[in-house]
Amino acid sequence: MSESRSSFTGKLGFVLAAAGSAVGLGNIWRFPYLAAQYGGAIFLFVYVALAVTFGFTLLVAEIAIGRKTGLSAIGAFKKLDKRFSFVGWIAALVPMIILPYYSVIGGWVVKYFSGYVVGDGAKMASDGFFGGFISKTAEPLVWFGIFITLTAAVVILGVEKGIEKVSKVMMPVLVVVMLFIAIYTIATMDGSWDGVVYYLKPDFSKFSVMTVVAAMGQLFYSMSLAMGIMITFGSYMKKDISIEKSVHHIEIFDTGIAFLAGLMIIPAVFAFSAGGESEVALSGPGLMFETLPKVFNTMPGGSVIGALFFIMVFFAAITSSISLMETVVSIVCDKLGWKRLPASLAVFGVAFALGSVSALGFSVWSGVKPLGLSDILTFFDFISNNIIMPVVALLTSLFIAYFLKPKTIIEELEIGGGFKSKRLFCVMIKYVAPVFLVAILVSSVLNALGVVTI
Repeated sequence: MSESRSSFTGKLGFVLAAAGSAVGLGNIWRFPYLAAQYGGAIFLFVYVALAVTFGFTLLVAEIAIGRKTGLSAIGAFKKLDKRFSFVGWIAALVPMIILPYYSVIGGWVVKYFSGYVVGDGAKMASDGFFGGFISKTAEPLVWFGIFITLTAAVVILGVEKGIEKVSKVMMPVLVVVMLFIAIYTIATMDGSWDGVVYYLKPDFSKFSVMTVVAAMGQLFYSMSLAMGIMITFGSYMKKDISIEKSVHHIEIFDTGIAFLAGLMIIPAVFAFSAGGESEVALSGPGLMFETLPKVFNTMPGGSVIGALFFIMVFFAAITSSISLMETVVSIVCDKLGWKRLPASLAVFGVAFALGSVSALGFSVWSGVKPLGLSDILTFFDFISNNIIMPVVALLTSLFIAYFLKPKTIIEELEIGGGFKSKRLFCVMIKYVAPVFLVAILVSSVLNALGVVTI
């Protein structure tokens, strides 16, 4: 490369940027749904237990690979073992696939935020509004264009001036807004306390194998694993920073945001549905763009709360999209030797073209249903999240455990403050993680095919 590699200024910048990547739409529209479905406090307990074992192992491994090699996914695997360079190429596909369609959803978020700002909350809460909006041709493209342009602008500014500065502002604001909405909802909506009890009071009768499988899957997707993101961010990490301590802080932030999302959404939806669980059983766009606007429409000051909610979701979405684009830009810079600006513009152009395909998948191309799935966006989501990511993570864990050997990663982890969890790491990476990842791969495919429901 013709320019020196960027880096985060310190531990706080790295942690907030990595947490910003991990905290995304999955925390807000999938975690509350799963927590409601699998017993509230029981699901929370299992999720936390997996976060400090399974999630911790995969996260420190990816960051260590990045810092040790100083390269993004493709170059990192090649440098460690040329036989496994194909894993880096597969990993690089993930952000390239996810960024475009994720930015389409980000555009929907910007649309809803602007709608609440101009006083269209009641209109957006009406039946059929969301379906009518995404089935238009031009408008979804415009909002998608706004979102991905904002993402590209931050990436062009670079690691320190762009990603780190944005994360340092957006992540704390995200926490404050979520706390405010949760407290306001519980204090002002009749019946919301029933949702709090349901979410926090353990009911051991609801524990099952599917509770563990669902928690594993949510944790895996939530922490930005197997996307090349954490390898890229690790390559920007200074040697004097402890990876182990940083990962603990990332986990606290990510799990805390997911917990707050549940505390914010479940009581509100319980109150809206008069204590029932039917509305909470909805996840994804249906929960965020259809159910929640109806909830806000029944709340005192609902227009303000709706605007705050969607600006919060915007912060969560754009910090994730920034990390996705940065990963792809880093790969282009590493492989082609390009500088940041032309690499960023090239990635922006390709992402805009691919994202337009997903945006139009609800209108002019609504008849296109790859693999029999409902639309083009869902197809890209299925291929990346349900197939490629578990495969990459499985190959990575097997590579570290039986080819590279855990000792190589441990040596990197011991730089900058030691590594207290080396025994846990060895056991998890050799024996537990591969089994868990096969379970995630199988269950996610079966879920997508409708054989099981997660």
